[in-house]
Amino acid sequence: MEFEGKTTAELLTMHAAIMEELRGRNVLRSANNPTGDLAEYLFCAAFGWQQAANSVKGYDALDGAGIRYQVKGRRIHQRNKSRQLSAIRDLDGFDVLAVVLFDDDYQIVRAALIPAATVKEKAVYIAHTNSHKFLARDGVWEVSGVMDVTDRLRQVP
Repeated sequence: MEFEGKTTAELLTMHAAIMEELRGRNVLRSANNPTGDLAEYLFCAAFGWQQAANSVKGYDALDGAGIRYQVKGRRIHQRNKSRQLSAIRDLDGFDVLAVVLFDDDYQIVRAALIPAATVKEKAVYIAHTNSHKFLARDGVWEVSGVMDVTDRLRQVP
């Protein structure tokens, strides 16, 4: 894509149009950073889960058996390699944490289904945000009970 000759206003207009197109395709549900919405879309499309309403507290999707999934996505950018997921406010609100890591271009690097018990064991409480911090380090994929679902998510068109 050619961006060099574009003004800042033109680039932002293109960005807004792309975001609207992704909303029209039901990939995004909000006007926020697309990482979280994209993660939810991929997991629900790959596994047939039902997305919860945006207002539901504690989980993002349900499967046919009633298992509650908290979905988190993290874009590992060339300027920020952190694997810290966004804040987890309610460790009891979900049964499984569904995590996907993206590269700079939103290509899937790794994805996993992590039992809530593992998240509770490895998460760190942060008092000033009243939430828990969880890092999706490579070692998490080696923990008993964690399911690597990278290939399954990569199959979503």
